[in-house]
Amino acid sequence: MSKPAAPSLSLWYRQQAEAWIEALPVGNGRQGAMVFGRTDDERIQLNENTLWEGHPQENANPEAAKYVAEVRRLLFAGKNEEAAALAAAHMMGVPSKLTPYQSLGDLTITRLDCDHSVTDYRRDLDLDTGIAASRFRAGENTYTREVFASYPDQVIAIRLGCDNPAQIHVRLSLQREQDARCERGDKNSLLLRGQMADPRGLHFQALLSAIPVGGTTEYEGDTLVVREADSLVILIAAGTSYRGNDPTEQCRQHIARACSKTFDALRQVHIADHQRLYRRVELDLGGNSPDHLPTDERLVSLQAGDQDNGLTALFFQYGRYLLIASSRSGGLPANLQGLWNDSMNPPWNSDYHLNINLQMNYWHAESTNLSECHRPLLDYIQSLVDPGSRTARLHYNCCGWVVHHISDIWGFTAPADGVLGIWPMGSGWLAQHCWEHFLFTRDSAYLQESGYPVMREAARFYLDFLVSGPNGKLVTSPSHSPENRFKTDDGVESMFTYGATMDLEIIHNLFTACIEAGKLLHVDPELCARLKEAIDNLAPLQVAPKSGRLQEWIEDYDEPEPGHRHISHLFALHPGNQITVRAAPELAAAAQKSLEYRLAHGGGHTGWSRAWIINFWARLENGREASKHLQYLLSESTASNLFDLHPPFQIDGNFGGTAGIAEMLLQSHAREVSLLPALPAEWGNGSVSGLRARGGVTVRMKWRAGKLTDTSLQIAKAGACRVRVPAGQRITSVFLNKRLIPMQETEGGSVVEFAPEANRTYYLMFGD
Repeated sequence: MSKPAAPSLSLWYRQQAEAWIEALPVGNGRQGAMVFGRTDDERIQLNENTLWEGHPQENANPEAAKYVAEVRRLLFAGKNEEAAALAAAHMMGVPSKLTPYQSLGDLTITRLDCDHSVTDYRRDLDLDTGIAASRFRAGENTYTREVFASYPDQVIAIRLGCDNPAQIHVRLSLQREQDARCERGDKNSLLLRGQMADPRGLHFQALLSAIPVGGTTEYEGDTLVVREADSLVILIAAGTSYRGNDPTEQCRQHIARACSKTFDALRQVHIADHQRLYRRVELDLGGNSPDHLPTDERLVSLQAGDQDNGLTALFFQYGRYLLIASSRSGGLPANLQGLWNDSMNPPWNSDYHLNINLQMNYWHAESTNLSECHRPLLDYIQSLVDPGSRTARLHYNCCGWVVHHISDIWGFTAPADGVLGIWPMGSGWLAQHCWEHFLFTRDSAYLQESGYPVMREAARFYLDFLVSGPNGKLVTSPSHSPENRFKTDDGVESMFTYGATMDLEIIHNLFTACIEAGKLLHVDPELCARLKEAIDNLAPLQVAPKSGRLQEWIEDYDEPEPGHRHISHLFALHPGNQITVRAAPELAAAAQKSLEYRLAHGGGHTGWSRAWIINFWARLENGREASKHLQYLLSESTASNLFDLHPPFQIDGNFGGTAGIAEMLLQSHAREVSLLPALPAEWGNGSVSGLRARGGVTVRMKWRAGKLTDTSLQIAKAGACRVRVPAGQRITSVFLNKRLIPMQETEGGSVVEFAPEANRTYYLMFGD
């Protein structure tokens, strides 16, 4: 068969998906589907992102605050496990477990014609259009299927076609393994409706409407049979009672609106909406790109050691595609599996893990020009402030708001899952996203109305939560370094402590951002002064004298698991910016030693951890190591459909991997726009357009033999702009409309500063 028209933007295969992890995802932010491309019994697994077990309920423990002082006393006395036992017994949320996000169900399309000798099979997912398709030949007929999830029309749309008339003979059925039943709807429709087992649980519904061209339809039990049709369009709407919606009315409205349009019209509107976001970034990494091979075969070749820059670019764009498909304005943020889950009890409940995973989902949102897709997370953070304020008060006698290491759509903010859940740093890390959104967009209205209030109230919690430790410095207590354990000098293993390094880094990041935001908005001078004083009195980051590594804890403890998947004490390197290679070279060197030590002992064995490692090496401006770990991510932790594997599937590795590629090409965390800071040798020739830098800057670059050639910066906001280019190059001039712009050179011309006007594009010229 011929290769696709734009193979670098498509995943494609010569065989149907047998397992869920081989199917191809489509989504509109709220509804999702995994498309198997099966020829006889096609399975399309369905999701609706508000379909969670549980209901709104109080989860803060009114007794917890009584025990904080004693827990701290025990920790400061070195009685870590006694403190842990006391905290686990009295400081957990009520309840202390989350309920899961669940599958909506399955659509099965069964072919009823008798010729099952299939040839010329192909299935694909076109990232540029957001359409999953399959085609095959059976006898004298060539069958085609298309599936997409429309954000404008809020339906999943499917078209079955054939090159000969009257050849579509199929049975349609909807099913869910629990808490639901399928029944006949109005003419040519099926209705899957149910309620979660909890009496207060959500009501939910899926409505299927079949629109054949020609042929006949009839019900057979709770299935719909279509015979001798020329083609068939299937529309699926879904809804739940979350936010007080009536799922029946919600489905009817979406189906009625979609049915008023032709399939081609639905398709056209969907593609235009999708491409408005997707086409903002183009990436070409040059080099070898065997596009004539199916995606799974390319992965096998990569695992054998072959270089495939085209597959790397495809993986990058796939991460952007998945965010567009799972996180759209007005909806919920992407969870541990984004939007796609086929289980009633998925791993880790497919929840919102806040000790890295949810945040990693959005590391690439701003840098890869998908700022609108960041908004569901920002809105979700806002929704946690009220319940988090109650938890802060009842658990710690603190002002402000707090959330711990996991949450859900019901506003769960208390500790859960045992003592490792007593990690009150989720709010501080989440608040970073409010500040980052502002830094990239320079949206002062957002910062004033929403972003800064969230940041400020998170900071107020930590001002109250910090205490003077045994060393006289401010520390967090209780504390731990997410999910990792240490061994004390007397051989006791524990994870419960005070002043873990990551805590101090998150607080430093938050307080610094709040001070800068307060100055920009001309508000809260007294609070900013308190924050500055607290920063000055925080326990410092420490370099272990013997190893030269950045310490993960307040003491230089041994680690029972030195290759642990979390590398939390390097938060200040990424996604924070307290450690940079130029402003803090000694700390950067210590961070690198910590990273090397982790890797020497097997670190990076999960997909998301490997993705974080790529970002670390990019921030250390080491393109060789970043590229090596990107290849590990693809060859060791990526399924045939390019889903990241923890294992099992977690989407954070996809998103973190895309963010890492962006960081290799463009950085802006150190108050300068750094072009190609971690370019590996194998990407020697290439181009990228549409990446975003902080300050509202959109970048276009071309490079040859590792050196920049044609490069421009589109500036959204006026102000100072500082630009860095790779070692061995210098910026000789900056132009606006062929007019030379005054600039100031530093570091031998590798860094320039100029004062751009708003909404203008500036062109850079280079020399050696």
